[in-house]
Amino acid sequence: MTARDLGLPTRVPAPDLPDRVTIWEVGARDGLQNEDTVVPVEVKLEFLDRLADAGLTTLEATSFVHPKWVPQLADAEELLTGLRRRDGVRYPVLVPNERGLDRALAAGVTHVAIFASATETFANRNLNRTLDSQLTMFEPVVTRAVRAGLEVRGYVSMCFGDPWEGSVDPAAVVSVGRRLLDMGCTQLSLGDTIGVATAGHVSALLTAFADAGTPVDRLAVHFHDTYGQALTNTLAALRHGVTTVDSSAGGLGGCPYAESATGNLATEDLVWLLDGLGVETGVDLDKLADTSAWMAEKLGRPSPSRVVRALLG
Repeated sequence: MTARDLGLPTRVPAPDLPDRVTIWEVGARDGLQNEDTVVPVEVKLEFLDRLADAGLTTLEATSFVHPKWVPQLADAEELLTGLRRRDGVRYPVLVPNERGLDRALAAGVTHVAIFASATETFANRNLNRTLDSQLTMFEPVVTRAVRAGLEVRGYVSMCFGDPWEGSVDPAAVVSVGRRLLDMGCTQLSLGDTIGVATAGHVSALLTAFADAGTPVDRLAVHFHDTYGQALTNTLAALRHGVTTVDSSAGGLGGCPYAESATGNLATEDLVWLLDGLGVETGVDLDKLADTSAWMAEKLGRPSPSRVVRALLG
């Protein structure tokens, strides 16, 4: 008998958790951006289509970063032209600057995201900017996007630890995050870019945002599983009332500018946890696992997701 024959985990609802969680699926963008071999656009389109079939309703599709920096996403316009959009499914794209926003607007995008750093060193390495000047760069991007009727998400990277600066003070993260919200971002995604967060640190950061007057429904979490803490950290965030969690189908991804960053939290592992806790996601785990196994085959290696491996053998 395989794990798949056993079905989904036994549901034992917990009283201190949300009834439903929105999964912000980043596999097609964050998951693939680090791949050395360029994935054909038709494979990416089928990947997105399969993810939508599995019930995921937020699919971060691509990024309008310059192809020199992330060659994998050089086909952004072609992908969006060929995308079969579904009713009830959002397809956000990452925009690094005003030029990226121009391209997104020309492509008819309705949801965009910007990517800021909570630390000085990573702002310099990732954006060639200081901590303050990165925010100066983003302000006209957010202002124009909001005026055009787009929703804007603000990613904040290095929220828990930085490979050059060490542990990150929650107050520094709150400062950057509040400035993004004041610009007009509708949501912040708090990123554990190198996967060093622990549950206590997650709790401390979310408490710091609450103390600064930030409603918890404006916050999302984005964990990497470098030290195997992503699910534990997710549970800590859920207990603080967070209802949007980023993850990547099959556990694909990392960060091209932080060598110690390993894969994202696998969407299948997240769904297994949430199913067992009685938290609704709307995701068909079998379809999702099949999709991740299919993509792993396209990439020529096994899926890092423990749940995919358990279900499919």
